Amino acid sequence: MTDALKDLSAAGVAVWLDDLSRSRLQSGDLQELVDTRSVVGVTTNPSIFQAALSDGAAYDEQVRDLALRGTDVGEAVRALTTYDVRWACDVLRPQYDASSGVDGRVSIEVDPRISHDADRTVAEAKALWWLVDRPNLYIKIPATLEGLEAITRTLAAGISVNVTLIFSLQRYDAVMDAFFAGLEQAKENGHDLTDIGSVASFFVSRVDTEIDKRLGADSPLRSKAAVANARLAYQHYEKAFARDRWKALEQAGAKPQRPLWASTGVKDPKLDDTLYVVELVAPGTVNTMPEKTMQATFDHGTVRGDTVTGSYAEAQQVLDDLKAAGIDYDDVVQQLEVEGLAKFEGAWGELIESVTDQLEKAGADVMPAGATKPAGDGPAAASPDASGR
Repeated sequence: MTDALKDLSAAGVAVWLDDLSRSRLQSGDLQELVDTRSVVGVTTNPSIFQAALSDGAAYDEQVRDLALRGTDVGEAVRALTTYDVRWACDVLRPQYDASSGVDGRVSIEVDPRISHDADRTVAEAKALWWLVDRPNLYIKIPATLEGLEAITRTLAAGISVNVTLIFSLQRYDAVMDAFFAGLEQAKENGHDLTDIGSVASFFVSRVDTEIDKRLGADSPLRSKAAVANARLAYQHYEKAFARDRWKALEQAGAKPQRPLWASTGVKDPKLDDTLYVVELVAPGTVNTMPEKTMQATFDHGTVRGDTVTGSYAEAQQVLDDLKAAGIDYDDVVQQLEVEGLAKFEGAWGELIESVTDQLEKAGADVMPAGATKPAGDGPAAASPDASGR
């Protein structure tokens, strides 16, 4: 038997886990996945944290301490999530060191409710970078139009960035330009480019989900758009990183911004559950998988080598055929960005509500009569009190 995850790694695809929780860290499960499933990175998002924190038992002690200190709920969320991310960074530090800073990365996202405010996004990115205080951290910033400026400014400050929520080829081009500009400014600001990393998270399965809704049940184009879109994104990546602009940065020690395939869990049960893994194998990429998809790939995935380069004409034909069938690509990707951000905002709201409830319950047990209950949920500058140090 072959190990498909090892085969992926050998083909140049970094295997990352799209999940994190305190219980996964406490049990040693993350370390086990590193040891047995070729995992060299972790991504998180508001939905993942909301699910993790709904298991209150794993967080009870820290929540109690936060309640005793009267911590604002917004800062409590930061303290809880950055604790997990810092721990995961430590687990993956050997992979970071062994890869000279390419892998061994853990991502944490800025509050998605401020994704349309570049100033606040940059401030939040700096606060999270300070709180976690690990070199193998990525700050996730959604690729909204306002997010492009925030991406450049965050990189310019010497902070590594995972650009998330990319659906369109046009926006991906803008993301790569923002990356180049950020590194150019970082160099001017005196930062060592060898220390700065970045990935660009191109979402996959949701493209098929939305387009298949708009196609007839018997259309031969069903479930072909997502892979085609991602393959063309890799073509755009190859072109962008062949430019003189990149070569100048590379000579200064910069690492390329790798394409990362996100949303790789299959939504349609009729499809092969490893579809968005085995059909997107290309050198210098990352595939971040829910554990279910990772285990399916380990169990029965077949890695056939590079399945991306050389497929561009076929991929473009799929998009051309979709246009001829009346599918408005621009409308699809815009709707997906709006819906994706709304889902993150909704999950963040649920996270705030959950932590508020936990703080209030803990506070009722530990606070003296008349003490002020924790309140507030807005993004704020980090402080030593919020970090738990």
